This record gives sequence, structure tokens and C-alpha cells, in this order.
Amino acid sequence: MYLVIVESPAKARTISKFLGKKYKVKASIGHLIDLPRSQLGIDLENNFKPKYITIRGKGKILQELRTASKKAERVYLATDPDREGEAISWHLSNSLKLNNSEPCRVEFHEITKTAVKNAFAKPRYLNLDKIEAQQARRILDRLVGYTISPLLWEKVRKGLSAGRVQSVALRLICDREREIEAFVKEEYWTIDGDFKELAQGNTFTARFHSQQGKKINLATEKEVAGILKGLKDQNYVVQKVRLQQRRRNPAAPFTTSTLQQEASRKLRFTTKKTMMIAQQLYEGIKVGQKGEAEGLITYMRTDATTVSPQAQKEAREYIGLKYGEKYLPAKPRKFAVSKSAQEAHEAIRPTAILKEPSVIKNFLSRDQQRLYKLIWERFLASQMAAALIEQVRADILAGEYLFRASGSSVKFSGFMEIYTEGKDEETEKDKEKQLPHLEEGQQLKLLKLNPEQHFTQPPPRFSEASLVKAMENKGIGRPSTYSPTIETILSRGYVLKEDRVFKPAELGFIIADLLKSYFPEIVDINFTAQLENKLDRVEAGEISRQKVLSDFYAPFKNRLDVAKKEMKKIKIKDEETDKICPLCGKNLVKKFGRYGQFLACPGFPECRHTEQLKVEIGVKCPSCEGMVIERRSKKGRKFFGCTRFPECKFVSWDKPIEKKCPQCGAYMVEKNYRRPPYKVLLCANKECGFRENEPAQNKNAGESQP
Repeated sequence: MYLVIVESPAKARTISKFLGKKYKVKASIGHLIDLPRSQLGIDLENNFKPKYITIRGKGKILQELRTASKKAERVYLATDPDREGEAISWHLSNSLKLNNSEPCRVEFHEITKTAVKNAFAKPRYLNLDKIEAQQARRILDRLVGYTISPLLWEKVRKGLSAGRVQSVALRLICDREREIEAFVKEEYWTIDGDFKELAQGNTFTARFHSQQGKKINLATEKEVAGILKGLKDQNYVVQKVRLQQRRRNPAAPFTTSTLQQEASRKLRFTTKKTMMIAQQLYEGIKVGQKGEAEGLITYMRTDATTVSPQAQKEAREYIGLKYGEKYLPAKPRKFAVSKSAQEAHEAIRPTAILKEPSVIKNFLSRDQQRLYKLIWERFLASQMAAALIEQVRADILAGEYLFRASGSSVKFSGFMEIYTEGKDEETEKDKEKQLPHLEEGQQLKLLKLNPEQHFTQPPPRFSEASLVKAMENKGIGRPSTYSPTIETILSRGYVLKEDRVFKPAELGFIIADLLKSYFPEIVDINFTAQLENKLDRVEAGEISRQKVLSDFYAPFKNRLDVAKKEMKKIKIKDEETDKICPLCGKNLVKKFGRYGQFLACPGFPECRHTEQLKVEIGVKCPSCEGMVIERRSKKGRKFFGCTRFPECKFVSWDKPIEKKCPQCGAYMVEKNYRRPPYKVLLCANKECGFRENEPAQNKNAGESQP
């Protein structure tokens, strides 16, 4: 009998069916051996030697594995193909006292019968360099977290933390908020002209561009008035038409980062939810009435865009049969790879392109199906031909004034037949529409001139998608760290998530400022990125773990000693309200939690009363005589309800306003966007469908896209 050890029971169930009766597959349920939670666990006097212990509650599992390994003819370690998986296998090897003279490590990047059997046919030795890199990261994180956090408990309050990666993420959010606060908006104007062709009667819009060949940026209403006066009674003639074709190539198949970003944009998934569902798709789902459970996607923690030749071949055959040869590029596509990417890994892709989302839809949950469809379409599109976009630019002359119209049309859809990448911010090119056929010298009729006032906008607050993108671009953290980092800064109350964007709490500013003052390297973006590169070099066998730790700790220890002496205590006073605690009679205070503010009794821990903070929005309830207040669901999502709940059951995910719909008389709601038109008023009666745009200057910093 052969014993196989994996990390999760789901993975164990899936691969046991591939291997047959000779193999017994057991799960370790993650790490069994780790540093102790109650102490630093690092011997600073002995080359940073870690003190590993069996994790509390895992002793029984470890004993079962020891018993099973003694009965086994051979033990295989089939943990995940990353640093953490390698470290788990190493701890298991030591704990079970396996024979290191024979290869025991089995690595596969997809849980399919073929991939698993091929991996077991070629076991390898443990990768000691990868294990050293994992230990270096673990020790670095412990040195930072277990030394700065107690200092924050003493100087600020209990329950705080200052992780190596989370502190930099917090700084990014706080720095962006200060940019927003310091932003001074500037006025600017545009003049759009609505034009009509005299022959065909087609209409289109062009924007005022220049005067006497010089581009004009309109800053005031007075300047606009002067231009409008000059345009009076002018003839409008098409001066020049420029046609240009460009190729648009598909995006690379997903990495962990891009999957998290796109799932946030298109599916509104949190990074945590994305990774949880991706794990389910990777570990195996039973597809078909009698089919075996099989992994539907390749390993989901990766920063590589590499695709196996076999997967490319299958995709090209599918594209040729389904869409035709013209949708195939001449050669299989290769994508640029970041320096830090692990080349042995693949991009996230479906394990079998023939498992179409529509075919297996009934065997997946709604969220599983949506994420799988996103991964399947992105991969297939990445192997398709480029799209051909025809861009048109027309210059329209009116005396000494010039208007310019831009448009585009898809001449060949290529990969866009399947999939187009989402965007955080819309550009002017994204708003281009198709223009009618125009010819130079053609006379046009002006229908209307539309002057409009605008104001420059501050940078938007970070969403989960844009924060992950920023962390990846700046080299902060690695694929496995993005999601837990975001969860940590939320759970600590450092930042709040409002309308799907992050806003720092007062506590977040305090912690970020303290770390900047006393531990500038810890929150320095370049320093953190360089440290990540050093960890990659440890994995590559170029430098030792000891050197990375020594170089880091000496200056860090000096900073820590100074902070212990000089950091002053900070008292964060809770804001008192006039609402009385029903249990002890004290005035309730406002507290910050994971899902925003709430009310709590200051008599804690003797009195543990808490309640939701009711934020009035000044709108009467559409269903009764009560008032509408802002509330939070159990998962922290903001919604609006009546003060007379539970007698009145009125609720709305969108913010109601006092204005009534001019078409049907129902109440209206407000929706905010991160791009024009920024704010939209909608009739709550979906059958009516009335819609009204607010002026563009009403946009607030950081409003999120619904």
C-alpha cells in the first residue's frame, strides 16, 4: 500500500479515484507544524533558528499520518505546487521520518487523471531552496509582526497588528486618501456640436478642438462665450478625414492577480471569495451523472502566463472548429512574463477546453459557474486572433475654429467574439462611437452647440481590484498574500469598505503615521519590493536565507529600540452619542469594526451591549410615515431601511431620494459610478425604467462603479 498526503479532504477525494486501490490518500488539513502563536519562536542568538511545534489541535491528524506511514510501502507528498506546499511536505517528511534518499515529492498543476498519473510516474526530491525561501518569508513576517504589534498594543490599544505586507497596503490607502483631501478641483469647459449630414441625414457629435491651428483649453465661461460668439453664422465643412486600422491583441490568460481584479470588476467578488471558489474548481467537482470528480482549472496561485503546448493545441483545434481558421493566429500565442514569475507554473486555465461553461452549468453552483466561465472565456480568447479596429478622425472647419470627431468600429472581432477585458476607469477612446461615412469638403448642418462646465476630479479611492493591481505593479507581496492582506486591514478596523472602495479609518491613519515615523523601511514600497526580490533569489539558490535575515534585522532592531523609548502613548477617544445603553444606562459610543461604525457600551467588558449605528439620510420612508436610515447587512453591505422596522419592511440596496418619478410617481434612487455620468437617478419601479443623469461636477472622490 502506498500512502499519499495532500492538504485538503476535497483534493484527497478527487485524486484517490484516479490512483486506484493500491493508494491510500489522506489530508493534512493545511500546515501541521508551525511557529508557536504565543511567542516569537525565533532564536535570535542562533542564526534566526525557528522553533517549530505541532499546531494545537493537529496532534491527532499527525499521529494518524505517522501510523499510516509505518504501514505504507512508500509515502508520497502531493501538497500544493508552491512555497507553502513545499514547506508542508518538508515538515511532513521530517515528522514522519521519511527516507530522504528516495524522491517522495509529487507535483501537479491540475487535478486531472492524466496530470496526476504523470506526476506519480516522476516523483522528485524536495526543493530545499524553495523551502528556505518559505522559511525566510515566515521568519521575516514573524520578526515584524511579533515585535511591532506588542508595541502598538502598549502605545495605542490592544488587538492591533503591523504585518510586513499589510502595513504597505495600508500606507497606499492612506496616502491616496490624503491625495484626495488635498486635491483642489479646477474648472474647465467643453463645447460639443451636434451635426447632420445633408445627403444621408446621419447625425453625430464633434468636440471643439482649436482656434487658428492652436489647441484651446477652455477654463472659464467667459472664454466659452467668446468662442460661441465667433461660431455664430459659420459654415461647417469636413476639412480632413483620417482612417487608421489597428490590431488589438487579447489579454494573457489569468494569473492570481488578474483573476482577482477581473472577478472584482465583472462579478463583484471579493478577493477572498474569488480564491475560495477557485480552490473548489481546482480541487475537483463531479461533472456529469456518473462522472468522477475532476479539477476544472489549473492551480490558482500563480504569477505565470505560461500555457502548456497541449493546452494550446486543444484550444486551437476548438477555435478552428467552432469559429473558423480566420480566428486563429498564425502561431500559438506567448505572453510576456514578469521577472518574478515562477516559470514551472502555468497560467490559470480550464483543464479541458471541451468542458464548456454552458455544458457543465447544471453541476456547478451559480458562483462557481460564473467564475469558471470567466476563466474559460479568458483563456480561449487569449489563444485567438487579434481584433481589427478601424479608427476614424474627422476635422470639421468653421472659419478659424476646428471641431474634431473620433469614432471606431470593429472590422474583425477576433478574440472579442468571446471576451474583452474589464477596466477600472473609462477613457475617451472607450467612449468613441461609430461615425457616419464622411468625405473631405462635405458640408454639414449644425443642429446645436452644447457648452458644458466640468471640474477636474481627484484620484479614485482603491477598490479591491485596483489595490491588488497596485500591489502587483509595485512588487508588494505575492499571489498568495493579496487576499489575506486585504482581509487583515479590514478586520483590524484600519480601513472601511464603503461602496466597494477602501477608506481609511482614523485608526488606520494613526498606525500608518506611526510606522512611517519609526519604521520607515517597513512601509517603504521600494524596500518591500526589494525584499520580495531577495526572497525570490533565495528560492533560486542565489543568496542564503541567513544573509537576507541578517541584512534585514540589524537596522530593524535599532529602529525598534528607538521606537520603544520615544513612541508616545496615543489615546483614541471614542465619540460619545446621546443614545443610552438599555442595559446599564451609559451613553453609547461609536466604535469602528470590520463593517464600519457601530454603537457599543463604554462599560465593556462588564456590559457587552452593541447595536447598529442608524445614519439618517433625511428621506421619508416611501411605505409609511417613518424615516429612511442607512444600515448594514450581516456581511457588511450597506443598504437602506425604515426606522419603523420590523413593523415596516421597506428596504433598498440603492439610496432613496425625496424626488418622485415624473413618469409613474414612484420613489427614485441614486446610483453612483466611478466614471461619467458619475451619478444617476433611477425610478425604483423597474417596469417604468425612467433614468436621469446628475451634472458631472456632482461626482465625489472615490465613488464606486455599481
